[in-house]
Amino acid sequence: MGQHHHEGEPAGAKHVPVALPRVGELLRPALSDRPAVMVDATLGLGGHSAALLAEHPQLTLVGLDRDPEALAMAGRRLAAHADRIHLVHAVYDRMADVLAELGLPRVDGVLFDLGVSSLQLDADERGFSYARDADLDMRMDPTTGPTAAEVLNSYPVPQLARILREYGEERFAGRIASAVDRRRAKAPLRRSSELVELLYEAVPAASRRTGGHPAKRTFQALRIEVNGELDALQTALPAALDSLAVGGRIVVLAYHSLEDRIVKRELAARSSSRTPMDLPVELPGHGPELRLLTRGAEQAGEDEISENPRAASVRLRAAERIREAAE
Repeated sequence: MGQHHHEGEPAGAKHVPVALPRVGELLRPALSDRPAVMVDATLGLGGHSAALLAEHPQLTLVGLDRDPEALAMAGRRLAAHADRIHLVHAVYDRMADVLAELGLPRVDGVLFDLGVSSLQLDADERGFSYARDADLDMRMDPTTGPTAAEVLNSYPVPQLARILREYGEERFAGRIASAVDRRRAKAPLRRSSELVELLYEAVPAASRRTGGHPAKRTFQALRIEVNGELDALQTALPAALDSLAVGGRIVVLAYHSLEDRIVKRELAARSSSRTPMDLPVELPGHGPELRLLTRGAEQAGEDEISENPRAASVRLRAAERIREAAE
């Protein structure tokens, strides 16, 4: 994930993953010079994985993606390392099951590159992009689950407004939800162009000058809802941390404030002591499990953002497991 696209090239040709050198640097101490195991929880087009496999010849990689098309493309990209990879069609909240099935209870590295991959943004027919007309689908795994159209046409107005407000950080959520309701009473919404048109009418013109494209926040909110992204992350992150061996490291790239908050909370809870404050000594088994490797969330530099627009909103956090979890 985390790639941008140049028109007219095969997908994957110039896809530079977000924060590639930094991800490599953070994971290196956990992966180098040993038969390490790494989980790429969001394989996408395999850019991060390709770099890690090339750098670490003893690395075994488990790559998960919910998108069958992404798995197929990543499989071709990683073909040179075919004997060291396990690519699995799964949402990352199934990580614990997948590792158990592969007989890999402990791993040395985990990478989450959250958000939508450029493969999905670039596939016009999938309806992720407000810039091109398509059916309102937005499923990362097109074989399962409700489409964006089903959400728009069936959710009660208060629920729709809540999703737009929370997931899209949309100030005009109530106004948009009411406009959707009036529109669907006449005919269901089916195409992204219909939704974009509705949003242009519903969002006040004055706010459009500052907030970017009026559809951006609504499309993001629908994508997060359709794919259950925040719920999946809340399940997956603790499981990923539980699977880390001592000395193992996790790197998470988040692109949305709610994602980043989930990551921040989980890492903070495990990197602080659980010994009661008034005790002078650390209770056995109550010390921190994790050591934070980043101060707060790291952001991309200007050079990277100009090369790769997707990096603009990235928040990177990383941690190392320093002791076994308390029983």
